[in-house]
Amino acid sequence: MQNNFFTRVFLLIVLILPIAMFSPVYADSHQQQGGTLIFGRGGDSVGLDPALEEDGESFKVCDNIYDTLVAYKDGSTELEAGLATSWESSEDGLTWTFHLRQGVTFHDGTPFNAEAVLFSLNRQHDETHPFHKVGGSYIYWIATGLAEIVDTITAVDEFTVQIRLKTAYAPFIYTIAITPFSIVSPTAVQKWGDAFSNNPVGTGPFKFGQWDRGDKIVLTANDAYWGGRPMLDRVIFRSIPDNSVRLIELQQGSLHAMEFPNPDDLQQIRDDATLELLSQPGMSIGYLAMNMDKPPFDNLKVRLAINHAINKPVIIEHLYQGLGIPAKNPIPPTLWSYDDSIEAYAYDPELAKQLLTEAGYPDGFETTLWALPVPRPYIPDGRALAEVLQSELRNIGIETKIVTFDWGTYLEKTKNGEHDIAMLGWSADLGDPDNFLYFLLSKSSAEKPAGNIAFYRSDEMQDVLERARAINDREKRVSLYQEAQQIFHKDVPWVPLAHAKQILVINKKVKDLKLHPLKWRYFRHIWLEK
Repeated sequence: MQNNFFTRVFLLIVLILPIAMFSPVYADSHQQQGGTLIFGRGGDSVGLDPALEEDGESFKVCDNIYDTLVAYKDGSTELEAGLATSWESSEDGLTWTFHLRQGVTFHDGTPFNAEAVLFSLNRQHDETHPFHKVGGSYIYWIATGLAEIVDTITAVDEFTVQIRLKTAYAPFIYTIAITPFSIVSPTAVQKWGDAFSNNPVGTGPFKFGQWDRGDKIVLTANDAYWGGRPMLDRVIFRSIPDNSVRLIELQQGSLHAMEFPNPDDLQQIRDDATLELLSQPGMSIGYLAMNMDKPPFDNLKVRLAINHAINKPVIIEHLYQGLGIPAKNPIPPTLWSYDDSIEAYAYDPELAKQLLTEAGYPDGFETTLWALPVPRPYIPDGRALAEVLQSELRNIGIETKIVTFDWGTYLEKTKNGEHDIAMLGWSADLGDPDNFLYFLLSKSSAEKPAGNIAFYRSDEMQDVLERARAINDREKRVSLYQEAQQIFHKDVPWVPLAHAKQILVINKKVKDLKLHPLKWRYFRHIWLEK
């Protein structure tokens, strides 16, 4: 999220992850200002306080309301100025100094300055901050390691901020650019407290208008935006869970763009002269996590049996319709350090039964299988996938009951370990392996509320991940991350299912909407042909 790691010399990040983001306004005499873009998505946001959220549906709205100190360039994973016009680090990589943009105000009129940055970041970091315990848990601050790595966040003067680290951290500057570390209005947080998530105030190109839960979120243009007024007057995010219904509404003109079409509908979309299908390789992983805090998933042979029971190529063919590839590693092949030498576990039901017998379950066992309630980039249809998995597990003697909840409840329950086996996934926030491996598989991230919902705790894995994030040498980091993939393959806390392509369907009247290497959507440059 939603983008890679370390400073100026750190790396040219090879990243291709889609999700719509929007490119700079090119000189175009035909551009037309005004209008309302209606964007159809599969589920509602959980909340709109960026520091507290962890899901893409929340971030894609937050990205239009807030700004970060450092931003990702349109169409690139390189960095550019955001609310900081420039920044530098000390030679040892421990002190980062940010020079702030002057003359910026929040949507509520509060001035943007060093005080606002300290409020936004220290409420996440400093346990003595009066708003540290207001609203919930700062999941990303903890899961990215910043909670342990950051020492102090202080103001040098009204428009200069210093962040001091306890140890060198390769991904720092790319991490501080992601959505959860957006700068919020101190005035609004103080006013709303726990309810700030429903009343968001940032400095971004759009201002919050209204939120009808389960239906729509309305944003309006920020006429005073420091980066220039958006072309659109309004953006409406509509929540339409059924993929087919979203497509019908797009074809009827009720939507201008939509996510997650059914794979079966792709040809119909290609044949529709009013629509355009955008796609590119994704940087995501869909997986089936086995809760290792609950027997029998603490048994390696049970986890191996489940890996051998699932026919991933058939799932990709029928459920993804060619818009994905079978996964064998916890990171996508488009990400540097991917280890293609690892041999995927073969589909072998007989071997799976043998492994269950060796594990002490010759007659199998009963468990629950949690199905995603909303389409995601990495799993387009959770219910359909669950039914296939249920059948395949039954073939080896494992009887599953499919359960699900609304999206927010599903995330809450899985991160607190209430599930047995649960499907989930990850789309890159930044193009560094740390973003996948540390958040999803570290011991630190297995603390509830967990990003590591397998509750996989490996000292061996933790040591490798800690070493990889503490050095800047690219070759050494590649070697360490490949070692981490080998450890994952040995311990199999998940069934890695698929890496999906990212796709978006738009009406051809929508202009300057571009797929981006990262997954955030910026609507500032889009315009509508009338």
